[in-house]
Amino acid sequence: MPKIIEKTLIEEFKGKENFTREELLEFYRYYEPDLKEGTFGWRIFDLKDRNIIKPLKRGLYVISYKPTYHPEISSELLKLAKRISEKFEDAKYCIWETNWLNEFSQHQASRRIILIEIEKEFIESLYYELKGSSKNELYLNPDDKVIDFYIAESHYPVVIKKLITRSPISKRTEKRMEFYTPQLEKILVDIFAEAKLFNYLQGSELIHIYENALNNYDINFTRLFSYGKRREKEQDIKQFLTNHMYHLVKEIIQ
Repeated sequence: MPKIIEKTLIEEFKGKENFTREELLEFYRYYEPDLKEGTFGWRIFDLKDRNIIKPLKRGLYVISYKPTYHPEISSELLKLAKRISEKFEDAKYCIWETNWLNEFSQHQASRRIILIEIEKEFIESLYYELKGSSKNELYLNPDDKVIDFYIAESHYPVVIKKLITRSPISKRTEKRMEFYTPQLEKILVDIFAEAKLFNYLQGSELIHIYENALNNYDINFTRLFSYGKRREKEQDIKQFLTNHMYHLVKEIIQ
């Protein structure tokens, strides 16, 4: 696609809250009257792939100005990721830590939790692999009692859990090492779905986190709701968004 048309497209639609697939097709056919439907479909794919537009829901788009979420990786996290990648190279997993959320929250949490999620068949092996070498307190699939009496009192615990299938995760490369972290949509759903584990991030804090994430980063709502559905929280999250930040999601929820 010629750059001049791409720039014109951005100028045409950047002031709109959203635009439809039909409006986008009309724009292209002004310049290419014989544009075929199949070719147009590839144009949409290319625009999304290069983060020029993003889908709000099926057939509804917005010009994308917001960056993709790319949090900093601490040395502690990198060490753990390296160990997992070396010992479980065939396993699908992701790793992150809760202090990433300080960017979005109203109050800066002093405690940190490292979350490691890995395919079910590797959970116990990973636990015993880390148990002998990690300085952190390790918790394997903690229940409510463990969360209340142990994790809540631990300063920097590591929680190991099963990775839900088709979880939105991404490959990262740091210091020539590849590993996986959750996408922002997954983090938002997880802290909503696991109120017990993330109890200090609930209430008004959760509203702040969601609002700031939606305002500052590119959010794929199809991905967010799809993963929310897998966690049986899709409707609850939609209601939460409607109740607390309808101005940000009204075109998506409707």
